[in-house]
Amino acid sequence: MKLVDEAEILVSAGNGGNGCASFRREKFIPLGGPDGGDGGDGGSVWLVADENLNTLIDFRHQRQFRAQRGENGMSRQMYGKKGEDIEIRVPVGTVVTQIENEEVMGDLTQHGQRLKVAQGGKGGLGNIHFKSSTNRAPRKATSGTPGEERSLRLELKLLADVGLLGFPNAGKSTFIRAVSAATPKVADYPFTTLYPNLGVVRVEQHRSFVVADIPGLIEGAAEGAGLGITFLKHVQRNRLLLHIVDAAPQEEGVDPVEQVQAIERELEKYDAELLQRPRWLLLNKLDLVDESERSAHVQSIIDRLGWTQPWFAISALSRDGTEQICQKVMQALDAMHEAEKEARDEAEAATRDAGA
Repeated sequence: MKLVDEAEILVSAGNGGNGCASFRREKFIPLGGPDGGDGGDGGSVWLVADENLNTLIDFRHQRQFRAQRGENGMSRQMYGKKGEDIEIRVPVGTVVTQIENEEVMGDLTQHGQRLKVAQGGKGGLGNIHFKSSTNRAPRKATSGTPGEERSLRLELKLLADVGLLGFPNAGKSTFIRAVSAATPKVADYPFTTLYPNLGVVRVEQHRSFVVADIPGLIEGAAEGAGLGITFLKHVQRNRLLLHIVDAAPQEEGVDPVEQVQAIERELEKYDAELLQRPRWLLLNKLDLVDESERSAHVQSIIDRLGWTQPWFAISALSRDGTEQICQKVMQALDAMHEAEKEARDEAEAATRDAGA
């Protein structure tokens, strides 16, 4: 199924029910007084993150959602029934933005996380609330308030620890096949991957990480060329980027160094912070390079790039070097988790000390 990662919907909360203006009319009870009940509150609209969903395709078919209206108040001091809330299930990783003012309302990053996107209207008051010593027969009742209505943009950003970057046909899909159980399409033509693929890389029984195969980028992607920025957004969530480049000798005019630099320029245009993120270089398809020339060929690319971060020479097709990369990635992610935990603990301790 093709991944649909953006959708626009209209959500409408339920209006509040109207209050009732009525009077007691029982036999033998003269001047019974007011007994009109309140209207019920309108239902609200909630978004709920569901890990069993992985696309926003359902919103291509249904774009409008309306919660139930509150019932009107009734005589005999009977209050109207509250309108039922409506829950809209979305994939984990969905960012919710108001279209009108481009305000981000929330980011649903955990299964079961809930976000109220439209508040139901308040029920009106019945005339029992307006009786007093000077007004024993009030005929006043208030109407319910309208529920909120919002146009929302839902944007899915995949939650993966590691993202694969590179030009089309660099070998990203072959790599994810080699290290996980994911089976993306592999072929010898560009743009084979048209939507992201997620794979779980299991290093040991209880140690694993998620890797995302991002469709190939080309120069001008930040302005919409090729697959454009449609999938650049997914890279923003990755903790570690693996930049895969086809290092095999190619036809004249195709230089792996220039390809790496072109991707770097696109990352900087889209979000300069991405260039500061850990990014390892994977020189792929070295099975196509003569073994006697392989070391010098790889070192030439590294020297010309002035590369200072970790790099690996691999062949995803024959799986040479892929296991070592997975082990190194797992160690790096564990170190990141530990550093984040220490930072949280320090922040909590500072908060406690400040409040003491």
